Amino acid sequence: MLAMFFWAFVIGGSICVIGQLMFDVAKLTPGHTLSIMVVAGAVLAGFGLYEPLIDFAGAGATIPITSFGNSLVEGAMQEAKRHGIIGVITGMFEVTSSGISAAIIFGFLGALIFKPKG
Repeated sequence: MLAMFFWAFVIGGSICVIGQLMFDVAKLTPGHTLSIMVVAGAVLAGFGLYEPLIDFAGAGATIPITSFGNSLVEGAMQEAKRHGIIGVITGMFEVTSSGISAAIIFGFLGALIFKPKG
């Protein structure tokens, strides 16, 4: 069990280090970094490499933003098998809609409570 925690920390930390290096060394904006990380997760999922990473690292691979790309691809592939090409579009949003909805709702509530500057 201790090894599971160790590898989750190492893999999750490595993903975060890559993102931080994109900020600091490559001088990418947060939007560019976010997009690249999501696309990287989607590409790894497309080649069947992200699920083994999740099996190995657990939350270390499911918590970072790369997992969102994995979820998009997995949902699209599952629905494509059932419904064909239209399933690609509906599958992506079916799997990720709860996370997107929660982000919008909690972001709105946070803006109401804390009165952001802008």
